[in-house]
Amino acid sequence: MNQDNNRQNPEYFLNMIKKSRRGKLKLYIGMIAGVGKTYRMLNEAHSLLRNGVDVRIGYIETHGREETAALLTGIPEIPRKKIFYKGKEIEEMDLDAIIMQHPEVVLVDELAHTNFEGSKNKKRWQDVNDILDMGINVISAVNIQHFESLNDDVKEITGIEVSERIPDSLLQQADEVVNIDLPADELITRLKEGKIYEADKIQMALNNFFKSENILQLRELALREVASAVERQVENEVVKEGIHQERFLACISSNENTAKNVIRKTARLANYYQSKWYALYVETPNERFDKIALDKQRFLIKNFQLVTELGGEIIRIKADNISNAIVQQAEKFKITTICVGKPHLKLFNVITSQNVFNNLIKKLNKTKTDLIILN
Repeated sequence: MNQDNNRQNPEYFLNMIKKSRRGKLKLYIGMIAGVGKTYRMLNEAHSLLRNGVDVRIGYIETHGREETAALLTGIPEIPRKKIFYKGKEIEEMDLDAIIMQHPEVVLVDELAHTNFEGSKNKKRWQDVNDILDMGINVISAVNIQHFESLNDDVKEITGIEVSERIPDSLLQQADEVVNIDLPADELITRLKEGKIYEADKIQMALNNFFKSENILQLRELALREVASAVERQVENEVVKEGIHQERFLACISSNENTAKNVIRKTARLANYYQSKWYALYVETPNERFDKIALDKQRFLIKNFQLVTELGGEIIRIKADNISNAIVQQAEKFKITTICVGKPHLKLFNVITSQNVFNNLIKKLNKTKTDLIILN
């Protein structure tokens, strides 16, 4: 039989088995709060119940919206876990109870939610991964601003940095993605009528996320991301033998903000192409841990964590010549595209100051490796 090395590898078959046993994930994605994601999830649950499917509520947040709350009636709910934390009673999704009851489908809202201190997982999306691993299907919902790689775009649009975020890999692994869309004027009308937030929060919302221009830009982000996800799903259903596999390499420095930008954009590129990606940090003699400032060390650790959360692998090496190190690692890991920051970024300045950037270009010209300069 004419098969490639991956298909001959026992791990390939094992991964196929695990994937077939894993639950299916359906994601409802919205551009902003109040577009109707939870409403649609509950409507779908009623439809599944009518068709004899064992579907239960794992966690639903109605935010006091009457039309959404009305749909809770008739759907079995797995009781939440009650915890006393700092003198207050907190309700959290009961992961253990969901796994023990093992319904066919469970509804899980507020995917980007941060769990209380002491939980098994820090984030609810990690709970969802555990549920899927147990063969339970999940229907969930999230707003577009919570995706990690879009954090900078959302901040530029709204002026607000969203603190609760989820990795783009969750969108990548979703078996079905549905965009919940609503015209901006209709959404603002719903907000003013008190159908999204309580009265004391309406004006604040109108001054921030719910500005018309913000809604339109967030809507464009949501439409674009969902369209890309659907396109990838269609492509993955077609068996493609002998296709050239893209591999991306993000070249990062100890500068927190500029490195974050390169990491997020490289992750987005890799997710679009369903490709493996790496982040390379070259430790020069001037950046040894006994010489580098403590804040730079913290930045590095945070950026390494971000790489892991976004599904990348970290390559950390020591070298005197950054340009040569980049080329060597690109060859070693069969990289097809190298991603670096704009000229004003620290890494680029290091390369040009050593007068070896031209050397990097010349070396890459002898290969099939592309170089992308990210904004």
